[in-house]
Amino acid sequence: MSVPVSLQQLKQAIKDLNEARAKELAQKALSEGISPLTVIEQGLAAPLREIGEMFGRGELFLTDLVAGAAAMESAMEVVGPALEKSGEKRISKGKLVIGTVEGDIHDIGKNIVSSMIKANGFDIYDLGKDVPCSRFAEKVKEVNPGVVAASALLTSTLPKQEELVRLLTAGGLREKVKVIVGGAPASSVWAQKIGADGYAPDAAQAVDLVKRLFRV
Repeated sequence: MSVPVSLQQLKQAIKDLNEARAKELAQKALSEGISPLTVIEQGLAAPLREIGEMFGRGELFLTDLVAGAAAMESAMEVVGPALEKSGEKRISKGKLVIGTVEGDIHDIGKNIVSSMIKANGFDIYDLGKDVPCSRFAEKVKEVNPGVVAASALLTSTLPKQEELVRLLTAGGLREKVKVIVGGAPASSVWAQKIGADGYAPDAAQAVDLVKRLFRV
């Protein structure tokens, strides 16, 4: 079965990192009667995965990854509500809670990771930035995710990742969920020290790590 022209154009807009064009073409695809789920899977997620793979091979720069994720999220502003209204459901590979820890308002890296993991078929609960450890724990209780991802871009906020692990452990939640960390001051050595389950230095490796933890 041939892919509709509007979906082909949408895929290309994502690859071209064209935010405005992606949103316009997403709306066009929906108006042509293409299901929101198909628009997401074929028009948005597929090209973003390609961008991520190219970044992982060193063929694209971080700025390209940022722009690709922004293009996808722009299109999702029109496709997301349409999907909810349609009642269609994506087959999820698992649930992940993500956020930038308390005291830290940097979220570009976290947003890229969130978009990339979403594009790979996972349900994402993005808590945003400056998130208290207690909020992470509350969300874990609420949605029962397989993984919690905590980002810290400042050395001064890095201890919040350790605090999160301790809080989840004290609350009896740690054995139910994997914890991964990221951000400039974090490292695999740090992750091991605080008892986290993994560390990823960039979005491409974060996707690989999440897949390994979910065994998909």
